[in-house]
Amino acid sequence: MMHWRTAMTGGRWLLALTLALSLAGCITVNTPLSGGGDDSLHESVIRGTGAAKIVWLPIDGFISSHPSSQALGLVQRESTLTRIERALNKAGDDPDVKAVVLAIDSPGGTVAASDAIYHRIKTFEAETGIPVIAHLDGVAASGGYYVAMSANRLIAAPTTITGSIGVIIANVNAAGLMDKIGLTDTSVTSGAHKAILSPLRPPAPDDRAIVQQVVDGLYQRFVAVVQANRPNLDQDRLATITDGRIFTARAAQQLGLVDTIGYRDDAIDAARAAAQLPSARVVRYYQGATPPRTLSAHAGAAGLGGASASSTPGVDALSALLAARSGMDGTTPLYLWRGAARY
Repeated sequence: MMHWRTAMTGGRWLLALTLALSLAGCITVNTPLSGGGDDSLHESVIRGTGAAKIVWLPIDGFISSHPSSQALGLVQRESTLTRIERALNKAGDDPDVKAVVLAIDSPGGTVAASDAIYHRIKTFEAETGIPVIAHLDGVAASGGYYVAMSANRLIAAPTTITGSIGVIIANVNAAGLMDKIGLTDTSVTSGAHKAILSPLRPPAPDDRAIVQQVVDGLYQRFVAVVQANRPNLDQDRLATITDGRIFTARAAQQLGLVDTIGYRDDAIDAARAAAQLPSARVVRYYQGATPPRTLSAHAGAAGLGGASASSTPGVDALSALLAARSGMDGTTPLYLWRGAARY
């Protein structure tokens, strides 16, 4: 008991000292939580037997091409794009990998990252001939659904929320508030629209039209991707399907947005059938010393791209409290359903 209390006390002092010195700018934190050390990908068998492998590849949270690094560098995670690229590179180099299941639970993210991941998966399929199945879990909306368009077959969990096909550039204008407190934007720009979407000045009369053109162009690409990959889409209701609304799994199936409704086991069975495998091992990739033991083990704890586990008492609680959130500014175009976004 004394040893445990001593360890807890020591861990708290170490944690407090680290935070204090980091805040003061005296040190740069490089701990196991920052993703240092061994960053190679390892493989964990979740279930099944045989030589053939089905890779279970989670795509969760905010989709971004930038690594998330918060809590003074104590918590760091590779970007979604980097994690997917690394996983697909590993899968492509393994002759035993015969299928991939994308486990998508994401409200979306940036336009650029969603499109890049979609393109990377499509390229993987074309180069390897390996079938890709998408399983849509709790939320697979907007950019999450965009990424799912890369799969050969879409299976939605019975309680999935999907859809939200559209683009948003979130922006707040504080010019009126600044005027009330006596502050004025004195920025110097090279052109009339260089400060477009700046929250510090009232928008110019034609600013909205310019931004709308950008949004419309990105939206048209989203719709084109959906049409190209969902041949059974109800074309008569296309305008309604793509106006940004969300759908239940059943409604999505009726509209042609997904192929069928099922659970994770159904997605694995579909992958096995697509690859014509009598048996297969379901594997996950991970970094660090602790392998994931289940399909649902959180990627941030032991799975691909997650922070390494620490034996220092109190650090796990800090990691949960100060979980990394993907950074973005107020002008980034997003394929995102804000109703479920956690950023």
